[in-house]
Amino acid sequence: MPVVSIIIPTYNRPKFLKITLDSVYQQTFSDFEVIVIDDGTPGNENETLCSAYHRIIYRKIANTGGPIIPRNTGLKLATGKYIALIDDDDLWMPDKLQKQVDILEKEVDFGLVHGCCKVIDSFGNETGEIVGQLANKNRKHGYVFDDLVGSFTVMMPTSFFRKDLVEMVGFFNESMKAAGEDMEFFSRMAFYTKFYYIEEPIAFYRVHSGGISKENPHYYDLPLFLNKMLCNLKLTENLSNSRFRSIQKKLLLQQMSMAKNKTSYLKALHNCSKMASFFWLKPKLMYGFVIRMGLLLKN
Repeated sequence: MPVVSIIIPTYNRPKFLKITLDSVYQQTFSDFEVIVIDDGTPGNENETLCSAYHRIIYRKIANTGGPIIPRNTGLKLATGKYIALIDDDDLWMPDKLQKQVDILEKEVDFGLVHGCCKVIDSFGNETGEIVGQLANKNRKHGYVFDDLVGSFTVMMPTSFFRKDLVEMVGFFNESMKAAGEDMEFFSRMAFYTKFYYIEEPIAFYRVHSGGISKENPHYYDLPLFLNKMLCNLKLTENLSNSRFRSIQKKLLLQQMSMAKNKTSYLKALHNCSKMASFFWLKPKLMYGFVIRMGLLLKN
């Protein structure tokens, strides 16, 4: 049984997939299995590519239009003690796995290790940007649930966690579209365990035209899904009323901040009413909506 199961969802970009696989097989830590879940790519190019690597499981499934079901399929096949996730266009630095294995072997109170990423473009050139950092690094280290929900997420190519946590928190939410599903998943995980933050880049995050854009309208529903998660924790895990109200207020403000045009403004109002029936009684929130409406009417 391998120590680490590496899960890579992919769809129709074998050139990027090969570069990703090469970075995985260049790791200084080698006790792993690789699980590539192909989301219905036409032809056999991905299967042929994967056959050139050892310790790899390749599965092609019917196209689902996103990485959520492929990731869950990989999680169900995984046999390792730890799980590492990476998309088919990102890369790892050579000692990434070794650092993370060492940390979780030593730090038994932590369930997940993550870090930040250097940004690369479609050609693999570094842009000079680093993503996944906060001004206060302590907000990403330790018990981060209250800070994380609605504020930030774990950078996917740096995520590394104990497999038994999946049995506790469940899989990626298949009722969501591919927009913020990582934040919802890692938020659930953060409720039950501490996160260890490595204060240095351990991966490369590729930004290119084929990636999921932050302008994707499905992101408008992210606060709503996070609120559903919050309500469930309040019901099943006795999340205190004070913590619930504090985090929900942050989600309502996040939803309001997404009102960039008339369509998203109406969407924000609708979602806020679903999250909290009397949200309009919150002065700060309603003031924000009024100001945004005024700006939209001027445009």
